Amino acid sequence: MAKVCDSIGMVYSGMGPDFHVLVSSARKIAQTYIRTYKEDPPVRILVKELAGIMQEFTQSGGVRPFGVSLLLAGIDDRGPNLYQVDPSGSYFPWKATAIGKNMVNSKTFLEKRFNGDMELEDAVHTAILTLKEGIEGQMTEESIDIGIIHTSLAAQDTSAMPAFKRLTTAEIKDYLSNII
Repeated sequence: MAKVCDSIGMVYSGMGPDFHVLVSSARKIAQTYIRTYKEDPPVRILVKELAGIMQEFTQSGGVRPFGVSLLLAGIDDRGPNLYQVDPSGSYFPWKATAIGKNMVNSKTFLEKRFNGDMELEDAVHTAILTLKEGIEGQMTEESIDIGIIHTSLAAQDTSAMPAFKRLTTAEIKDYLSNII
């Protein structure tokens, strides 16, 4: 999981080195936008630019396509956003989704459990249960990452606290203790 800017984070499934290249590109895109407009980029703008880079690599000679699927989460003037970007450069908005090894079962689980009016605690609980369905071995605070978007900050000055936050291992341990 990587923080792109104060209001956007991203996670991947696939090849780690490719993800790091895309994180670097996403941060450059975000910083260019911030320098120009003095605010974080809208999630859809960042996703469109990043998907364009990924799509270019599918048809350029001498380079291989990126071997990652991405999920980008963030908040902008339209509210909280979640986008999936495929290696081909195709991107889709979602309310809740999964990528990776067990994504079909995870998406089915989310379809049954996800509700657009969930509170933060319920959403994190559902995300952990979704991971638990597909994870092999023991799930610990060290083996998972959780990122959240503070929607309450959308109407306020976000300079005091970033809208995207990666939970600490202690916070994840607290959530896990309520489930296991």
